[in-house]
Amino acid sequence: MVKLSVIVPFYNVLSYAPETLRSLRANTREDFEFLLVDDCSTDGTIELLERAEREIPGTVLLRHEKNGGLATARNTGLDAARGAYLTFLDGDDWLAPGHLERLLASIEELDVDFVRTDHVQFTGRSRAIHRVPVGRRGEVLRPRDAILPADRSTSVDYPMAWAGIYQRRLLDQGLLHFTDGLRTAEDRPWIWRLHREAESFAAVGLLGTFYRRGVASSLTQIGDIRQLDFIRAFDQVLEETAKDPDSDQLLPKAVRTYCAVISHHLGSVERFEPAVARKLRSMSAAALRRMPQDILKDAVGSMDAERATRLRRVRRRPLGVPVPSAASAGAAA
Repeated sequence: MVKLSVIVPFYNVLSYAPETLRSLRANTREDFEFLLVDDCSTDGTIELLERAEREIPGTVLLRHEKNGGLATARNTGLDAARGAYLTFLDGDDWLAPGHLERLLASIEELDVDFVRTDHVQFTGRSRAIHRVPVGRRGEVLRPRDAILPADRSTSVDYPMAWAGIYQRRLLDQGLLHFTDGLRTAEDRPWIWRLHREAESFAAVGLLGTFYRRGVASSLTQIGDIRQLDFIRAFDQVLEETAKDPDSDQLLPKAVRTYCAVISHHLGSVERFEPAVARKLRSMSAAALRRMPQDILKDAVGSMDAERATRLRRVRRRPLGVPVPSAASAGAAA
């Protein structure tokens, strides 16, 4: 019986994959499986993965016929997973030796739907500890209660799928799959769904996942059209949250977070290609107009002057670029 499935997508990370694979080797156990998903790498990554399948116990290589992005690659791993528990790792990150065993022990001891963990972020030569924004550690908590308050960082603002471990029952309930094709912000609808629909979770202080930030090939560093998928991701958050029985309480948080992310991208618009920057402004204006306007007004009014001014300015722009249709959160509410 497979106890833990570890899903690891790879796409053109030849410089970093060796460290990732070494960390998996340092976490092997006879009842662990490592599902390596190659998303059509073209830089030689696949040769490393083929060798890992031969040499690292429990490793299974899954290959895409065409590039689908991180969300689709994770879904491929989820569809193949056999474990009683599941977790994730990205192909340019790594784990401390023995971390997976400690992670598994935490969820078995707490007996919750999912556990969220702290992590270490590496940027160049510097490192920083990032903690789950949950004050009570090692306690069984209700996920829905960790969404609010709207004006503070909460567990839904810490969306990284690899910072945790999840019971298989969540997969069976349809709560672990990602929105297919999302190229960025794929974890935002995912974490909101978990916190709205799962029954229990806990936060623990394990520091065994090392997240590499600033990778040149990462979408967070690339200003092309794929970055704008955050609009589709947050439209999904609003649409699904608007259908929740507690939508009147939860939508202010969803709208405020959406606004904060829009403002963040507008604040660094110079990193986008010119045509993408124009589309970002037009799509952001359309997104703001689709939001429940009374909630939007309160959200913008609660922000600092710089972010509020940025949002008000873009909201006044004429709509010149069509966007994918999405149900209006306001109408649904």
